[in-house]
Amino acid sequence: MADQYQRICSLLPSATEIVYALGLGDRLVAVTHECDYPPEARQKPQATYSLVRHDQLTALEIDIAVRERLAEDGTIYALDQAVLEHLKPDLILTQQVCDVCAVSYDRVQRAAVTLEGARVVSLNPHHLQDIFDNIRLVGELTGTQQRAEALIAAAYQRIGRVATIAAKIRRRPRVVVLEWLNPPYRAGHWTPEIVQLAGGYDALGRAAEDATIVEWAEVLEFAPEVVIIAQCGFDLARSELEARRTAWPAGWEKLPAVRSGQVYLVDGNAYLSRPGPRIVESLEIVAEILHPGLFAGLAPAGSYQRFSLATEEASWGTRSL
Repeated sequence: MADQYQRICSLLPSATEIVYALGLGDRLVAVTHECDYPPEARQKPQATYSLVRHDQLTALEIDIAVRERLAEDGTIYALDQAVLEHLKPDLILTQQVCDVCAVSYDRVQRAAVTLEGARVVSLNPHHLQDIFDNIRLVGELTGTQQRAEALIAAAYQRIGRVATIAAKIRRRPRVVVLEWLNPPYRAGHWTPEIVQLAGGYDALGRAAEDATIVEWAEVLEFAPEVVIIAQCGFDLARSELEARRTAWPAGWEKLPAVRSGQVYLVDGNAYLSRPGPRIVESLEIVAEILHPGLFAGLAPAGSYQRFSLATEEASWGTRSL
């Protein structure tokens, strides 16, 4: 199988990051409209486009539009068949985990039928281990096994450093990670695992499951000491905009996290929700947020910021439960 696939189409931003991390940028013939890292990925031909205008809608409007589009069409993305037929990829990387994250798997399979010899490989991570297994798989498919194993070993070394220090923490803060605000979504898949490794306790997150809507009443009852807002697909600027648009529930200002100034925005486009090589940075970000005295300086610059509504107290309590 070594060196078998030479023309790769990535239909996932995370897969694009894996391909580049394995030194295969020259083999990458097409990406998605959302592939933005590393920066050179933006220069590749794009094989998808969105059917929902995220840039023109609020988070709540996006949620509604996505639900309607999925109900009507089963996907929120379109695949550019003409681009694929022109570029003739022999390996297409996609996923089946999330309908909101990529073109539907069935459509990709149908499109591949017209591409002679093209293989469709679905990368479906639910745990941290699955992410590294996907890196290993892409390495095997492309003849870069040694580079993949070196990448995985380096990642585990960094994870182990955080986990070893965090394991000695006697009292873990109560943490809520919100992957969307309007409506609020609790964290799923690998994120609760990250919180645990980083020395936190997230009772609302659902490991290895889809992120799902959580009632504000549940958040208030849990009384988190740290709130991490990592909205999927939103960078810091967009996440802050949506946070300031949010109708926070009555009692929000009384939460321990809010009273102590421990509410944070994380770049959810680059970290936490993207299961690629930078998942290690995601762990380091959460570790630094939860225990800055132990992990100061680990998080990439500009990856997170503190969020406060202290100057906008009138916006608190505008949502009834």
